[in-house]
Amino acid sequence: MSRIRVLIIDDSALIRGIMKELINAQPDMEVVGQAPDPVSGRELIKQVNPDVLTLDVEMPRMNGLEFLEKLMRLRPMPVVMVSSLTERGNEVTLRALELGAVDFVTKPRVGLSDGLNELSAEIGEKIRAAARARIRRHALNAPVPDTPRPLAGQFLHTTEKLVCLGSSTGGTEALKEVLTRMPASAPGTLITQHMPETFTASFAARLNGLSAMTVKEAEHNERILPGHAYVAPGHSHLLVRKSGAYYYTELSKGEPVNRHRPSVDVLFDSAARVLGPNAVGAILTGMGKDGAQGLLAMRAAGAHTIAQDEASCVVYGMPKAAVELGAAMDVLPLHDIARRILDCLGRRN
Repeated sequence: MSRIRVLIIDDSALIRGIMKELINAQPDMEVVGQAPDPVSGRELIKQVNPDVLTLDVEMPRMNGLEFLEKLMRLRPMPVVMVSSLTERGNEVTLRALELGAVDFVTKPRVGLSDGLNELSAEIGEKIRAAARARIRRHALNAPVPDTPRPLAGQFLHTTEKLVCLGSSTGGTEALKEVLTRMPASAPGTLITQHMPETFTASFAARLNGLSAMTVKEAEHNERILPGHAYVAPGHSHLLVRKSGAYYYTELSKGEPVNRHRPSVDVLFDSAARVLGPNAVGAILTGMGKDGAQGLLAMRAAGAHTIAQDEASCVVYGMPKAAVELGAAMDVLPLHDIARRILDCLGRRN
């Protein structure tokens, strides 16, 4: 089996050296080139034809985001952002994902060499996922697509039914696609996206600005309201509990499940126990299998369950695991998922 060929673009010689050492230590990948800036990197891409590119943001001669935008229009390829800006500049990272980066790794703020070595497994995992990712070309000079309009239809305001969504790699854009198609009257929605805790509040705020629903980072013990979506904070599992006639959020700092906290399985398992048939669960793009068993539990409890199809996933991992378990009642392209959720919950024409 051939190794994954990686090109590193970073203006720091120290970072390039550490990254090369970490990547070459992986049994299934190798560094085929290094560049100190995007202009030099552009020439190396032509020469070495890498499978995956790791890209810094703040560099001389050309900003990393500017380069990424050009790259995804002219020569689309899998990109993993590796930058200190991915922690303090959350909007920069979210913009990189919007432009087509598959994922990101945050450089440690202190103890750079030791910190990156501690990230070795994560870097390897994300490069592997990127190498398998489905990358789409952005048309040259194409206008920025409009945010999808919410689907027509009104719901009775009710606390009886909820929506649960789970995603990982590629999920920031997939969740945007689903939520921006939901009307302001949609049932309360709980979301677990694999994401560090420094990003979830910014991500929720970004979705809130695009969606007709009110989107926020979930807090412990808040009543789940119609027309609201709650994003699991990066430090805690998100669960649902019932008290009287109402549903409430619950945050838990329990052990990671499937190596994740927050975990999609934890959310879906709680929905199966508490909501039963009064829920719709959807598992979206992502590597691994987190959420597959939980979606199966939701289906067994009477909920309607949906998996994103392979063609529209960035990484067909979590949905594939759910489909193989028989957990998904529907397997749908991303643009059809919001409509199916609304239909299942009794959207009125």
